[in-house]
Amino acid sequence: MKKLFVIDKNDNVAVALEALSRGYTENGLSLINDVPFAHKVALFNMKKGDSIIKYNSKIGTLTRDVKAGEHIHTHNLKTNLTSDFEYSFSGDNSYSPEKCNVSFYGYKRPDGSVGTRNEIWVISTVGCVNNTVDMLVQNAKSKCYNDIDGVFGYTHPFGCSQMGDDQENTRKIISALIRHPNAGGVLVVSLGCENSNAEVIKKYLGDYDKKRVKFLVTQNVDNELEEGEKLIDELHNYVKEFKREEVSAQKLVIGLKCGGSDALSGITANPLCGKVTDKITSFGACAVLTEVPEMFGAEHILMKRAENKVTYEKTVSLIKGFKNYFSSHNQECFDNPSPGNHDGGITTLEEKSLGCIQKGGNSIITDVINYGEQVKKSGLSLLNGPGNDIVATTNLAACGANIILFTTGRGTPLGAPVPTIKISSNTPLFEKKNGWIDFNSGRLLSGDDIQNLSVELFDLILKTASGYKTKNETNDYRQIAIFKDGVIM
Repeated sequence: MKKLFVIDKNDNVAVALEALSRGYTENGLSLINDVPFAHKVALFNMKKGDSIIKYNSKIGTLTRDVKAGEHIHTHNLKTNLTSDFEYSFSGDNSYSPEKCNVSFYGYKRPDGSVGTRNEIWVISTVGCVNNTVDMLVQNAKSKCYNDIDGVFGYTHPFGCSQMGDDQENTRKIISALIRHPNAGGVLVVSLGCENSNAEVIKKYLGDYDKKRVKFLVTQNVDNELEEGEKLIDELHNYVKEFKREEVSAQKLVIGLKCGGSDALSGITANPLCGKVTDKITSFGACAVLTEVPEMFGAEHILMKRAENKVTYEKTVSLIKGFKNYFSSHNQECFDNPSPGNHDGGITTLEEKSLGCIQKGGNSIITDVINYGEQVKKSGLSLLNGPGNDIVATTNLAACGANIILFTTGRGTPLGAPVPTIKISSNTPLFEKKNGWIDFNSGRLLSGDDIQNLSVELFDLILKTASGYKTKNETNDYRQIAIFKDGVIM
């Protein structure tokens, strides 16, 4: 079996499929250094200033001469990215979804949305009541409501002493989670005196269903635990009436996320998700790609796939807006890869981004969504927000994703409020962390066909949408985090 993998015929580097020692030879190429797993190897002699090509795209510039068989990484490669890149519109792209002939068993909600779970969510409006939420959830779990999918609490440290857009972010995310169709019922727990109090959140919800959403203002009652228990009992009586029904898969909203990536993520797991994205958008379901800083260096590829000039201009604003966010805090926006990314063979941001956007396949981009807003159009949407794993998965859930595909090369147990399918980029991770990982895309490196694996992954999505529990659910790993950008008083 070959141990050096070339992604594209125009690339001038190969990727090591296992840790290789100096002197290893394949197809006439002999390694002159030890090369770690998933790291890059020069295929030719090259000069200082030459571009390294991977994914048939430039991922950086050599800082010194290198020889064929030499390890390419941070010691001899630097980013090409600068802040003065200009974009141009390349024309419209037609998006015409086909008829959907596949289905899953979900929960139809009165507002027309569909959930993949039938849960009760207990959500805090402010950090002061987080322990109250935790106690209410534990009390509810002791009652063993076996006729619903569970009672879960979502807490955060914000909701008060924030200013401007920072407070707005908190209110948008809280209200969006309250509306999520995976929650058959929601108890919103408030202190009472906070900036984002119950009455404020109600304004963001508009005309909400009072049978589905209950509010507990803890300062207004004698015993908040007793009152909260009564309200959860009322919600349970409402939620248990919902039953799974056959629903068109067109109702799916699939969030796309990667975290703890390695250099194989862009070769196996992310392209595999891209195949699934192309399939679900082809019949009018929604897919959502976020992590804007991990589009830097690959945004020109996304812009070419914009449905029309309006969507193109929104994409340009998305990218420039996030670059301005970095510069407003006097931070460099082109130094993104983490220590784990570097250990996993990713050197530059453009290399990371070119691998990251593979999750979007070749789908037409039909919309761009602001942070805290919800999906409005079928097809592939770009969602404004950072790459931080907990913030991004919360953002995806808030926009309406009822399942998240989460690829990883290094491994992470993180889970979102919605089912989070973990997809390993390599088999050793799958075997080592089987308690975290739901699907092994590392099989692509052993000869499995990507089309066959994409069918298998799509079947797992439908199975999960119909009730099969992901590892994050069986482990009860569920967290939220809200994007923080502003002054705390």
